Amino acid sequence: MDKLKMHSLDGVKQNIEKIGKLFPNAITEVMRGGKVEHAIDFDVLRQELSDEIVEGREERYQFTWPDKKKAMLAANAPITATLRPVKADSVGRDGTSGGFDSENLYIEGDNLEVLKLLQETYLGKVKMIYIDPPYNTGNDFVYEDDFAQSTDEYMENSGQYDEEGNRMVTNTENNGRFHTDWLNMMYPRLKLAKDLLSEDGVIFISIDENEINTLKSICDEVFGASNFVAELIWSAGRKNDSKYISVSHEYILAYFRDAQFIHDNKIVWREKKQGLEDIYAKYEALKKEYGDDYKVMEKELKAWYKGMPDGHPAKDHSHYSRIDAQGIFFADNISWPGGGGPKYDILHPVTHKPVKIPSRGWLTNEKTMQEWIAQGRVEFGADENGVPTLKSYLKDRESSVPYSVFYKDGRASSKRLATLMGDKVFENPKDEEVIQRLIEFCGTDDGDIVMDFFSGSATTSHALFLANVDQNVKRKFILVQVPEIIDPQKTGSEKSKKVAQNAVKLLNSINAPHNICEIGKERIRRAGRKIKEEAGLAVPADLDIGFRCLRLSESNMENVYYAPEDTKQEDLFHLVDNVKPDRTPEDLLFQVMLDLGVLLSSSIEVKEMAGKKVFNVAEGFLLACFDHDVTEETVKAIAQRKPCYAVFRDSSMDSDSVAANFEQIFETYSPDTIRKVL
Repeated sequence: MDKLKMHSLDGVKQNIEKIGKLFPNAITEVMRGGKVEHAIDFDVLRQELSDEIVEGREERYQFTWPDKKKAMLAANAPITATLRPVKADSVGRDGTSGGFDSENLYIEGDNLEVLKLLQETYLGKVKMIYIDPPYNTGNDFVYEDDFAQSTDEYMENSGQYDEEGNRMVTNTENNGRFHTDWLNMMYPRLKLAKDLLSEDGVIFISIDENEINTLKSICDEVFGASNFVAELIWSAGRKNDSKYISVSHEYILAYFRDAQFIHDNKIVWREKKQGLEDIYAKYEALKKEYGDDYKVMEKELKAWYKGMPDGHPAKDHSHYSRIDAQGIFFADNISWPGGGGPKYDILHPVTHKPVKIPSRGWLTNEKTMQEWIAQGRVEFGADENGVPTLKSYLKDRESSVPYSVFYKDGRASSKRLATLMGDKVFENPKDEEVIQRLIEFCGTDDGDIVMDFFSGSATTSHALFLANVDQNVKRKFILVQVPEIIDPQKTGSEKSKKVAQNAVKLLNSINAPHNICEIGKERIRRAGRKIKEEAGLAVPADLDIGFRCLRLSESNMENVYYAPEDTKQEDLFHLVDNVKPDRTPEDLLFQVMLDLGVLLSSSIEVKEMAGKKVFNVAEGFLLACFDHDVTEETVKAIAQRKPCYAVFRDSSMDSDSVAANFEQIFETYSPDTIRKVL
């Protein structure tokens, strides 16, 4: 029982807690009066609230590295980039090439910049994030982030490629900044990712032993140590590439966005036990062969369990080895956990004498116990001297709390992907069935968004399709991947070279550029078709197996739009429009959607109103017209639809008269509409 505080609220403590919710990294530990207390690290807080590097000297408990403040600044620094739709690469929700009605998003570009662009639109809207970042093994890639670039330099670097077609660099172990470079890459991306998570959201991060400790330290700072969920251990099978210990496992770190919210709302995670299909199949085979000879069936079932290889998921349930007319069960304890349960007499069905009462008392009250006995759920011994057991049927206990340690052969996913793609075209892909498990047991549901901003071969999309079919749920994905060039001549081994050659061969066959994004998009197309075919009649009618393809690009707007003070008067004669000449109305629409916080998966309908092209987004939420020479008739037609937002190109009105009457038209027909120009 908690004691009464007997004092007013501690305002300082409350404020520290509030700041800690927003900026967990600004909470530190200090020694005061011989006691360690939580306090605000004002240097860190100032850095979070500053657009330039802040210096500080106070000693404190902290996790730091060279350029940490620079990495913090990188997360907060604004950009002027945008996302442009690529309809030709998109796939409709029914699998039609070039369709653009899917609610799934595939975004090509540097994930740091993409995460910044998504901040307003998807703030607090992502239920689950899964990422498989570079493990920093010395052979993988780390993103090159220059946080002090000019606009031209930014476009050269973050627009995907350098002069040689490379965007990322190998972070070798002889690099003196081996850990620092990786930390500077990960830190700002995790900070941005945190803000995208919903209150009940969770992030899962795959990693190996090289940076597990470092990653845990970063996540404790970014998400808060109190939001740590678990360190999942994935046993993926033996490796023969070590001289000392064969490291056969990887890690998946899990963090809540807000553990307190999870606790307060009594949210629990459950998953269907693995291997049940195999057990039920064996049971049906035994029933067909032996009928109701349950003793023989039990003997055969126990032998089947024993003959299974170690690591097989069905073997975890080998205690379910008893069989009766109601199915498979195990003899469970029928006493009260911890002691203190009710004690009353139960008569043995044969001897009619009271059976032995367990020392901890019975599991339930006498009425419920008699109901269990009538249902045949209580198993008695030969006489009254033994304590009965409770029949726990497998069919009633198909779900359980997920285990932190699990086995899944790491080679199987590579083989499945090679079969799907026609050859091995990607090294070390993640297992779609493992990610499917994560998606399912963390409670994602209809309409929830699952994100992966290191999407690689697009395993997460494949996993989401499987989970949606398995549970008949409509989840959506957002994948982000930098279009890293695939060049067989720049690989580190003959094995890698062969894989790269296979990838190039595949991409040539579909007339696609040689980069990882194209592998990912083709994987989504093939996985969607395969799942739909295999599901057959069982496939949900509205299953979305498509994606909208978007590409990171420099802003649609001329520089004068952002820095008019830098534009000379003589330049104005050349700037008839503040929109770059190569941009389409669809390009402008998506920049507007980002600016207004409209989901990029929203429905988009193109209508003609008084001879002009008008985009109807989210069923009238946004109406946008980017045509020139817009007449009063078009303005009136849009206003009469009463949208929440109406957007036009700047100086697009047909005449001064239309421009003068614009506001009056909206005041007459839709005064609440928010009017914008670009």
